[in-house]
Amino acid sequence: MSGRHTEQSTGAAEAAPTLIDCDIHQKWRDPEEVVAYLPDQYKDRGVQSPSILYDNVAEFSRRDAVPDDGGPAGSSIEKMKEHHFDEFGVDYAVLTGNSYLNLTALPNRDYAAELAVANNKWAIDNWLAEGGPFVGSLLAAPQKPERMAEMIRELGDHPRVVQVVMPMASQLPYGHEYYWPMYEAAEEMGLPIAMHPYTEGHGVTRPPTGAGHPNTYFEWHTLLGTYAMGQLVSLVAEGVLAKFPDLSFVVIEGGLSWVPHFMWRMDKDWKALRAQVPYLQKPPSEYVRDQVRFTTQPIEEPDDPEHLLQILKMMHAEETVMFASDYPHWDTDSPLYALPPMPEEMEQAVMAGNAQELYGLPNDPTSLPTN
Repeated sequence: MSGRHTEQSTGAAEAAPTLIDCDIHQKWRDPEEVVAYLPDQYKDRGVQSPSILYDNVAEFSRRDAVPDDGGPAGSSIEKMKEHHFDEFGVDYAVLTGNSYLNLTALPNRDYAAELAVANNKWAIDNWLAEGGPFVGSLLAAPQKPERMAEMIRELGDHPRVVQVVMPMASQLPYGHEYYWPMYEAAEEMGLPIAMHPYTEGHGVTRPPTGAGHPNTYFEWHTLLGTYAMGQLVSLVAEGVLAKFPDLSFVVIEGGLSWVPHFMWRMDKDWKALRAQVPYLQKPPSEYVRDQVRFTTQPIEEPDDPEHLLQILKMMHAEETVMFASDYPHWDTDSPLYALPPMPEEMEQAVMAGNAQELYGLPNDPTSLPTN
């Protein structure tokens, strides 16, 4: 599994990256910045997105990420560099967008799609143009897959665009062939597809848990991993990974401890029920191991760190896990303290190596063009 810039990275004389952060949320200072990129028919509508029903009363973002002039956390490149990149030595920052842009929660599919395109053009012009450690994601509104396929082909050849990001919540499970035009385009462009939570239970999306709508943010946040499970089993069982063998997926902000159990259960059921999925020519866990990556944040914190290390070994973390901080959110994970002590090879792979391979990043971030 490797990305588009592999040829650049293998011949580079520079030392390989030691820290790649796979989930950094950049924000606009004013939504009018994005409105400027919308088609005329939607400019009067502005940036509309259903408000979150489950919010953290203790604030959603870190206070030290708020710009000195009071703008939104995550909108200041200087603050990001000072309080995160310089402090920890971040070589690459994979930008995953504004969490508040709940695209799949919007009932108007056409508006959602054009808002996605506008947001991505704004991010390319205002963040990827900065160069340095920044590489980015194309945020997608998957309820309009043909338009998103056009967008991926149009914007996906930018040298600093490294993946497509879809909200974790959707109206149909992501294995459904309705979405396949988008997958075809992403595979063609060599871009992994990531799934990121936040939209669950908002707007026109389904309840965020199998038990319905929870009462508190505490419940909602605890169960985000279950949404990832539902989407991932759909991608496996409906044959997406088999149909698109060169397409990779990334599960962001879903946690990790459920992954071994999830793979064991799929493999067990596949042995008895494989007649229902004849296109799966190998155990489901092998498709996951080959084509799916998981980011660390929000990492589980057992009383005994050795237990978490055991889980990492069970899920072949040296191949499947990538570090993420979720900066600038309240539960940002520090690369110094979030993970248990690991074998050197596993640590190097988790902190940078797996992401460098997946996204095909050269050793020297400054060697990537900005346009």
